[in-house]
Parts: sequence; C-alpha cells; structure tokens
Amino acid sequence: MTTLWEERYAERMEGMKSSVIRELLKITMQPDVISFAGGLPAPELFPIRDFGDACRYILSEQGHTALQYGPSEGFPPLVEWLCEKMKRYGVPAEPHNVVITCGAQQALDLIGKVFIDPGDVILVEKPTYLGALQAWNAYQAQFATVPIDDDGMQVDLLEKAVIQHRPKFIYVLPNFQNPAGTTLPLERRQKLVAIADKHGVPIVEDDPYGELRFEGEDITPIITLHKENTLYLGTFSKTLAPGLRIGWIVGPHPVIRRIVQAKQGADLHTSSFVQMLAYDICSRGLLKGHIAQIRAVYKERRDVMLQALERYAPAGVTWTKPLGGLFLWVRMPEGFSCRDLMEEAVKQKVAFVPGTAFYVDGAGDNTMRLNFSNAQPAMIQEGIKRLCTAMRQFMECDIDTEAPVM
Repeated sequence: MTTLWEERYAERMEGMKSSVIRELLKITMQPDVISFAGGLPAPELFPIRDFGDACRYILSEQGHTALQYGPSEGFPPLVEWLCEKMKRYGVPAEPHNVVITCGAQQALDLIGKVFIDPGDVILVEKPTYLGALQAWNAYQAQFATVPIDDDGMQVDLLEKAVIQHRPKFIYVLPNFQNPAGTTLPLERRQKLVAIADKHGVPIVEDDPYGELRFEGEDITPIITLHKENTLYLGTFSKTLAPGLRIGWIVGPHPVIRRIVQAKQGADLHTSSFVQMLAYDICSRGLLKGHIAQIRAVYKERRDVMLQALERYAPAGVTWTKPLGGLFLWVRMPEGFSCRDLMEEAVKQKVAFVPGTAFYVDGAGDNTMRLNFSNAQPAMIQEGIKRLCTAMRQFMECDIDTEAPVM
C-alpha cells in the first residue's frame, strides 16, 4: 500500500542510497563471521573506565550545565583545547574559526547544505569516502574524479580535471585515506594547493585518521598551505570513541558563521554532555596515552594482515601498505569481480567491502577494502586465510568457466 507520504518525496531522495557498508554489517553481526568490512575502532580499547569517572564527575559537579542547551559553536573549553591541539599539528585554529559538529559526517552534510546547489560538481579522489558521496548526493551534486595511486591523488592529472569540470570544491583525504589507506606526500600537497589557488577552487581536507600514524613523520596539513581557502575536518570517532559523535570544522570565520547557521537548523548544537565528557578526558591528559595505545595495537594488526596477505594471497593480487589509519586496499587482477567474490567469501565466513562502493561511476569492480583495526591478530590471520581461499577458488572457477571448449 502506497501512503500519501510516499507520493511526496523530495526530488533529492532519488540521489539517496543506503550505505553498502551499513547493509553489510547485517551479515557481519553473525557470530561466526570474521569481518573486515566496517571502519570500526577496536571496542576493547575504548577508555570505558575513564568515561565512567568523567560521567560521575560532570553530573555531580556540572550537571545543570551538561544537561542544558549549549552554544551552537560548541562547548568553549573543548573548542579552546582543540585549537591548542591542532596548532601542534600545524592547523591554524582559533576559537572563532571552529565549530563542533555531530561527528565528521555531520560536517560533510553541513558543507553540502551551505555550498552545494543541484548540479554543482565536486572533485573527489577515485576511489573516495563513501560517506561524503552519500552526504552530497542528498544535495544533488555531480562528481568528477582524479584517480589515486599508492601515494594518493595523482595531482599531475588534477589541473586538467579542474579546467574541464570547474568544481565547486576539491575533496581530499590526505592521511591514510578511506578506503585505500594511502598518504599524500608533501610535494603532492603543495602541487594540489598551487593548482587550487591558480584556478580559484577551495579545498575540503578530511582528516579523521591523521593521529593514527604508525611510522614516518607527520606531513604538513593542507590547510596550513592554503589557510583562507581550506576547510579542515577532524573527529574523535577514531581516537576516542565513535559513539560520542563529536567532530569539528576549521575554516575562515565568515564561512564558519554560515555553517553555524546551517547547524542551528539541524540540531541546535552538539550534545553539551558528550562535549563535556570529551573535554574532561582530554584536559586530564588521558587522550594522549590512549592514542599511543591504539597506535601500537593497530600497527600490530596492520602488520599481521600484511604478513597474512603475503603468505596466502593468490598470484596477481596486490594491496596497499598504509602508514597508519584503519584500512588497506586490495586489487584482484582485471576481469575479476569482488562483488561476485563476496558470495564465495560469505560461504567462507569472512566479509569485506567491495570497492565499487567507493567509486562514483561504478568502477573498481576488482577492488576491495579491508579493515584491520577491529579484529584480534589471530582472527586477522584466520580471516585473511579464509578470504584468500575464497579468492583462489573464485579465480580458478572463473578461469575454468571462460576456458574454450576443446
């Protein structure tokens, strides 16, 4: 039965699709499935006791403030703490050019609300973060792409795309990119900024994983190279806990003022209580030690996954070697479909995300994203073994199917 509501959907609903990853999570909830599908931090590392202590303190000492409405820009002490923290990484942040959001996902949505008119072209990496595509599809954006390699966006191809498509802005994840795990070197960042400046195109720099570096030195943020024309996005979801739903945007004050206006129409403000929880933990110096712990654990898990791929992967399969973050990217030989492989993998009780989800044009059928942060080393070892068994069976079957009849 069709309701009156279903006859009245806005046109923008045609661009809204369910997240492939969220749908996959229904499969991965099965207890015997080893999942590399979600972008999930390790729950056993959540600082639960610290949160418990913070909850008791805040409710007993500042409960009336914590449970009250708050400023749309964010809880001022948390904003000031974030500014000092970001400055250590070279991000030019002051309280007047920061807004706290309900996770970095809301930041993407608010940017879409403020800047995207139907038909506007957004230039993204190929592949890119699925959540950004979902957020901006709602505003009827069009997408142009620049392919990546093992060092991120191929900026040598950027200027041609900018001239051809005249994008509203460029969206890039420079550190341990989702989905591919790549990191954009400094020289590419500088060239990206030079091209953007030359053609008058602003940049959205999404940096949810930057603090999860396992090796090498931190690289200058794009916003430091392009201060007035970059919006920088950060989040606590990967460093503290995703359930907090705290993210932030740094940008020029006039732009932040407009984003605040858009946020007021969405949720008035991010929860005062959770902001105060985050501030209490951060101001007591607990976050630094927690990040050091998860870096060490995630590095071990990345190494186990890389070693397992080296041991079990069939010939012709390649993968990225991320310097940090949560993901790596696997490429099967051309002509093999990871969407079809998924059926065989589920039989082997292992799950991943087919790479097509991260492409605006349905490309990348021979690719997949693997998450290494959410499984114990022994499970990673077993899961990769199962996955590679599924790959080998799938590839051999596919080859046999295509063999000429003698």
